[in-house]
Amino acid sequence: MNCNLIRYGVKDTSIAENREMVAKVFEALDEAKPQSVRYLVLELENGEFVHLVGYDKDSSELTGLEAFKAFVADHAGRRSTPLARSPAKVIGNYHMLSNADEAVPA
Repeated sequence: MNCNLIRYGVKDTSIAENREMVAKVFEALDEAKPQSVRYLVLELENGEFVHLVGYDKDSSELTGLEAFKAFVADHAGRRSTPLARSPAKVIGNYHMLSNADEAVPA
């Protein structure tokens, strides 16, 4: 499974909007139930958001969702810091990510 860690700050005036848009992405994921995507979003006290995205072959089952397209449409306008993206590996997982180390069916 490929994993990416994405981190960015959000303007104080846009935190609630960003949070709502993330919630809509999760609603769309719950409805679509893609099997090749793992997704976790954290909000830090300082207004930063951290996304951990896992996917088997590509991330299109996430990025193709209309809710995700709406989330990224004006993402730069909501941010207070540049977006930082880096590949990541899950080294350990204790009850945080269900089935994170299992193979995901294609």
